[in-house]
Amino acid sequence: MKLVIFGASGKTGQHLVSQALEQGHQVIAFARNPAKIKIEHANLKVVQGNVSDYSAVESAIKGQDVVLSALGAASPFKFDPVLVDGVDNIIKAMEATGVSRFIYLSFIGVGEGRRDAGFVIKNIAPKILKAEIEGHRQREAMIEKSKLQWTIVHAPTLSNGKRKAVYRNGTNISSKGFVVSMARADVADFMLQQIHHSDYVHSRARVMY
Repeated sequence: MKLVIFGASGKTGQHLVSQALEQGHQVIAFARNPAKIKIEHANLKVVQGNVSDYSAVESAIKGQDVVLSALGAASPFKFDPVLVDGVDNIIKAMEATGVSRFIYLSFIGVGEGRRDAGFVIKNIAPKILKAEIEGHRQREAMIEKSKLQWTIVHAPTLSNGKRKAVYRNGTNISSKGFVVSMARADVADFMLQQIHHSDYVHSRARVMY
């Protein structure tokens, strides 16, 4: 399939790019800093751009089959309105170009999900990650109002561990752990699986070990 990945130069985005190429997809990697993407592949096109630029976003999306977002703020402690505007641009560009499948990486600390994600995410994250949570909340609200075939992935705290390809997923799964985390590589694995499945269309899918 033809995929465009926003936030492709980030830590999770790079896993999405490499795994998508391993699976044989054609990938457009949209990134603010393409120099971070060290992969060279015949099926990879790296596009430098900012999600605040609607024309650049639309150009990247046009003709693709699936859009994936691993966009994240430069600092989890500072609200970034550019990302809110950027997701709005992605939604508008998808609707304008007829691309409907959107897989968006969010945080399980948004909304009621936090109560099922262990002590730290339930009790501490809402205080120290207030800006990040609010950014995701606003972006999720826009996605839900769209006409897209969307899936919002609620992941716990992300780590740089190796991919296990063994994890739980569902709309109501929970953990009683103190610190609940998951490797970015496995989150990327789950996101890419959603390309071929419709179980979580118009749903928030939780994923954790």
